[in-house]
Amino acid sequence: MKPSTLRFALMCSVLVNLGVVAAAGVHILRPASPDTGSAPSLPVHLGLEARQLERWHAAEQPFLRQFSDAAARIEAHRAEMIRAIFAPNVDRKAIEAERVAIASLQHEQQRLMIEQLLAEREILDEAQRARLARLLLAQPDKPSLLQDLHGR
Repeated sequence: MKPSTLRFALMCSVLVNLGVVAAAGVHILRPASPDTGSAPSLPVHLGLEARQLERWHAAEQPFLRQFSDAAARIEAHRAEMIRAIFAPNVDRKAIEAERVAIASLQHEQQRLMIEQLLAEREILDEAQRARLARLLLAQPDKPSLLQDLHGR
């Protein structure tokens, strides 16, 4: 396998895996609708008191907005990168520019996630922190969509 092909496959795998991690993070932090019959929302699962819940929502809304904005920008760059990869004339500089943009946005998402978890840590008591840590650690390690498609 050529080094450029291997690099491309690795890049795609990393991008898809980071996208899955980001989606899981948003899913974990977004409260479930009470009428859907799904699992209880994270604040309910953690047993937040009224004052904690107020602080939680104040911290959560800006985070979700920023995280969602970054996810939309990542998706736009991902689409451009795929178009560049499969264009009639491959422009490796354009592909690399999209990869760099995606990596930068993913770095920003990771920073946002860490800052949000640190903010939530300050809201929670010790038992609630332990419950949240267990929940985060118990998230399944799913194969990326790319791995899943190639495994069929």
